[in-house]
Amino acid sequence: MKIKLVTGAFALLLITACAQEDATTKEAATPVITGAAIADYDDALGDENFSILVGGTRIGHVKVDRAGDAVAIDYDFKNNGRGPTIAETVSFGEGGIPVDWTITGSTTFGNEANESFSLKDGKANWTDATGSDEADISAPALYINQFGSPYSVFIYARALLDAPEMTMPALPAGQLKITEMERLTAAGDAGDANIITYAMTGASLNPIYFILDDQSKFFAFITPGFSSIREGYEGEDERLRGLAAQYGAERFAGIQAKVAHHYDAPVRIRNVRLFDPATEAMTDPVSVVVSGDRIASIDAAGADGAEGEVEIDGAGGSLIPGLYDMHGHMGENSALLNVAAGVTSVRDMGNNNDVLDALIEKIDAGELVGPRITRSGFIEGKSPFSSNNGILVESEEEGLAAVREYADKGFYQIKLYNSMNGDWAPALVAEAHRLGMPVAGHVPAFSNANAMIRAGFDELTHINQVMLGWVLEEGEDTRTLLRLTALKRLPDLDLSSAPVQETLDLMVENGVAMDPTMAIHEYLLLARNGEMRAGAVDYVDHMPAEVQRNSKVALADISTPEDDAAYRGAYDKIMEVMRMMKDRGIFIIAGTDLGGAFELHREIEIYQDMGFTAPELLKRATYDMAEYLGQDDDLGSIEAGKYADFFLVPGDPTADLKAIKTISMVSRGGTIYFPSEIYPEFGIEPFVDAPAVSGE
Repeated sequence: MKIKLVTGAFALLLITACAQEDATTKEAATPVITGAAIADYDDALGDENFSILVGGTRIGHVKVDRAGDAVAIDYDFKNNGRGPTIAETVSFGEGGIPVDWTITGSTTFGNEANESFSLKDGKANWTDATGSDEADISAPALYINQFGSPYSVFIYARALLDAPEMTMPALPAGQLKITEMERLTAAGDAGDANIITYAMTGASLNPIYFILDDQSKFFAFITPGFSSIREGYEGEDERLRGLAAQYGAERFAGIQAKVAHHYDAPVRIRNVRLFDPATEAMTDPVSVVVSGDRIASIDAAGADGAEGEVEIDGAGGSLIPGLYDMHGHMGENSALLNVAAGVTSVRDMGNNNDVLDALIEKIDAGELVGPRITRSGFIEGKSPFSSNNGILVESEEEGLAAVREYADKGFYQIKLYNSMNGDWAPALVAEAHRLGMPVAGHVPAFSNANAMIRAGFDELTHINQVMLGWVLEEGEDTRTLLRLTALKRLPDLDLSSAPVQETLDLMVENGVAMDPTMAIHEYLLLARNGEMRAGAVDYVDHMPAEVQRNSKVALADISTPEDDAAYRGAYDKIMEVMRMMKDRGIFIIAGTDLGGAFELHREIEIYQDMGFTAPELLKRATYDMAEYLGQDDDLGSIEAGKYADFFLVPGDPTADLKAIKTISMVSRGGTIYFPSEIYPEFGIEPFVDAPAVSGE
């Protein structure tokens, strides 16, 4: 399924309102365009066209038509069979401030976009997916939209260029700031362009990187995997995305230098109780001694410490082995937040391989903090609906070559995807197994879960991929949003029917595991515009204003009472199937596909509704996942000789699983982190204070 923020409309990139400056940015130069020249500047811009690219593949466009003081924007892309279709009209007032902004269309997963903003006589009014609001405005302010195109960043930037310190209040809350990064030259069909890269803060948990030319015209919006670039300059895509990766790495390296505690002496964590996966219970109070990246010993609570030790007072709290998110798509932006949430290991289920390799290299070198990453080799078939990641193949022979390439590079497993021809699966699975790699994946279009089980899949990914085979008609194409919207058919499904029982029997007989990604299904099926989604309730009050706002936005188009009932019924039916799987002994794997961190806490919390107890789930998300990946000699429990991957919470999560959501300390390979120091870097209010430390 794979939700990534860059695959939504622009505002889904804008998920918070923190206003911190990137530590790596440079002093800003005097802007070329000033407020006095805005009118002439607009006339000079003319119409503009930009290509949307993912990993170098063009998947859509942004087209800007200009008429007087207004622009019309056509924004459309499709990747992995889905994407936004958005139309915007924007009118501007003095200083390039938007005074009228309408946004209509549909978002990546089909939610209706019907957003409007107006500013007149000092009164701002807006309507978005959360409802309507207003504010009295006494000074220039910029409205942060929910569903706009990447061109939104230019609309903000051109006003900010002439603002004091290039900073301006934002609506509904916060402030926006841009800072110049560096000046470069880009080559294209129209000749060399002098360009300036910028970072925008105040609209996201992390800076947003974009590029203007030396006439302050929009040139590009860039992330490590996604870009919107001026037509004719697409050949610069890889280099410019590399800049986004570089800036992000520099920012996170700066944070790492501030928040990572590398003690030169052994660290003794006193007065803690350990979760023991073997007994699924908490131990009596003990002291845990860490030396280097491993646990040196588990001592009595009152044992004397050696001279020179650093001591951390656990204050009677619980020490829990590091959690695993078994369905991630890792990037720098999520790496640190995962560790702060106690997620010290992630199985990456498909990525831009070069980007992932660079991230792992930086984490292993200690330049960035991030979880231990287990790589899955992503193989997708080429089609108009392809997910443009990993290796795309057009034949069984190319698929076999991709399997061998991943094996040569040391990937743990193979993941097969939607557009791959299902008829190739038996050969690819056999080759992967010959090379010692398990196989997981989606059910390829026009196939079903039974066929993939018979082909030798070791694991099925996403519960909808299994259940669609029970409700689809022959020839229906799951490379489109149908793989989500067809879930509306589930309420009428008879779970005692032969097709359902045959699939479950096959899974049991063949030992096939299930990676259901329940948190994303809860989000998809139960989130409603204007209502706080269940998965965010326990942490959202600590988030910046824009995160809180966007936690009240649905993914799907659920605009009628009939759809509302059907989607709620679909979720209930999915939970019934998950209980059946648990009761049948099918191994259930905890993964999110939502970036991990807080979402992993919710993922395993949902499993309580399947009949798991809190202790069982702590074991499942720690030791069981380490054992499943063959990493239990080093990870999964707190024992002498194992890696020092664990986290400290004041409460007892065996009694109340929600206790894992208030983490005071994390050890990732012996490097100590205090979330109370990390979260302010993202505009997040800490959940609990750091423990007392002595002997530093």
